[in-house]
Amino acid sequence: MRPSTIPRSTLDTPRLRLRPTSPADAQRAFEIQTDWDVTRMLSHASFPPSLAAIRSWFSIHEKEWAEGTAYRFAIENDGHMIGIVDVDEISGSEGSLGYWLEKSSWGRGFAFEAAERLIRFVSEDIGLSRLTSGRADDNPASGHVLTKLGFINTGSKETFSNARGGNLLQQRYALVLKR
Repeated sequence: MRPSTIPRSTLDTPRLRLRPTSPADAQRAFEIQTDWDVTRMLSHASFPPSLAAIRSWFSIHEKEWAEGTAYRFAIENDGHMIGIVDVDEISGSEGSLGYWLEKSSWGRGFAFEAAERLIRFVSEDIGLSRLTSGRADDNPASGHVLTKLGFINTGSKETFSNARGGNLLQQRYALVLKR
């Protein structure tokens, strides 16, 4: 773990604003995760979602940033929070990319746009040199996003899904970052 000296600031793209998450985002995240089609793709989320658990998770985001272990951003389109993009599990110069969006924002290129901007941030400003990511085997759209970002499929593994209440096959990906 290395303490972060990077200030919590927003990142902009042509259509989106990525802003560091705050505890106030928990309610909107809860609303998004009440959609089974969203939550079933997340390995750590439960279904139905627990507002208390989501609030607890959001309450530690600022501390994670300060410790340099995770950088989590709310994705906003036209001032409305549509999802989350983050890099967490940071150890040394590596981290894990994740993202999720409300269903009405799927298929519009928002996941790619947000992830591409976050990748630039963690490469240029944080100094990470490698990212990993994963997606449920039955979520090929996320695989398309990762491939378009330059990630390479490194194989599959079984992982437990809280939402599904059992194991799921997850495709794993890696990206070497250029600085």
